[in-house]
Amino acid sequence: MRYFIELSYNGSAYHGWQNQPTDISVQEVIEKALTALLKDPIAIVGAGRTDTGVHASQMFAHFDTDVKFDEDQLAYKLNSFLPKDIAIHDIFEVNNEAHARFDALSRTYLYKITLKKNVFTFDNTLYMKQDLDVDKMKKASKILFQYKDFQCFSKSNTDVKTYYCDIMKADWSFNEDELHFVIKADRFLRNMVRAIVGTMINIGLGKMKVEDLHTIIQSKNRSEAGYSVPAHALYLTKVEYPDSIQLDE
Repeated sequence: MRYFIELSYNGSAYHGWQNQPTDISVQEVIEKALTALLKDPIAIVGAGRTDTGVHASQMFAHFDTDVKFDEDQLAYKLNSFLPKDIAIHDIFEVNNEAHARFDALSRTYLYKITLKKNVFTFDNTLYMKQDLDVDKMKKASKILFQYKDFQCFSKSNTDVKTYYCDIMKADWSFNEDELHFVIKADRFLRNMVRAIVGTMINIGLGKMKVEDLHTIIQSKNRSEAGYSVPAHALYLTKVEYPDSIQLDE
């Protein structure tokens, strides 16, 4: 049987989602917990590969097992077994062909910038002392919809077949003393969101013009875009799937 897990995690203590040869990952911790509880070697496949330090308020993964169990009970036991920075929200059976990564229709990311020094949020937001021209940043975000090839925002030497992404949403908004950037797309390249945010900040600081974004994207050159903002303020917030992943009635 194939099962989906819905979970969240604070990525501060982990070297990203994906298993690493020497460093601890979210995937490794969950696999070890599932293997111990089900007494069956379990490998999981995530909806994406968040980088070191990136958080997820909603992530999905799938795993296969012939072991029979109660979904609610397993979720409860996992939450007792796992460290405090990983939480399991749901476990449910899906079609055997359902795939957490390849069946995802979209992913949504949130980047948080705090505009006022806050002792309670410095670990999970980016504190900006300088004034930002948010109107220019909003205008720049609309330019993203005019393009599909985002090689200029991709980490160099990435093993991907295409740099094409369909961006469905990209906007800046205020949330009290925080400035939030929300971006939704069918897929993301490695480091893409952090590079976009860094470029937008340069525009907000007046280091780049709004119109420069066209030249940057058309260049397909990572060195033309802005810096990559820190990972600790980035969150994967939503992953959407078609209804077809559910078991047939």
